[in-house]
Amino acid sequence: MAGFRSLAPKTRNLVVAGGLSAFVLGVYYYTMRAVGGTDELQVAIDKFEEMKKKDGGNSSNAGS
Repeated sequence: MAGFRSLAPKTRNLVVAGGLSAFVLGVYYYTMRAVGGTDELQVAIDKFEEMKKKDGGNSSNAGS
């Protein structure tokens, strides 16, 4: 770490900013890969909408 302290303040800031940016982008990429793999919620919503269309919308108009 002695080499890091000998750098100019601007250079040190750039090194820290680069490291933090790499970390944030890595976490974002990992999260999007983990979440985006299966879209179970969207499939459930699509099934619900399809059932609603097959029902003819009778249940939604019954209260009006």
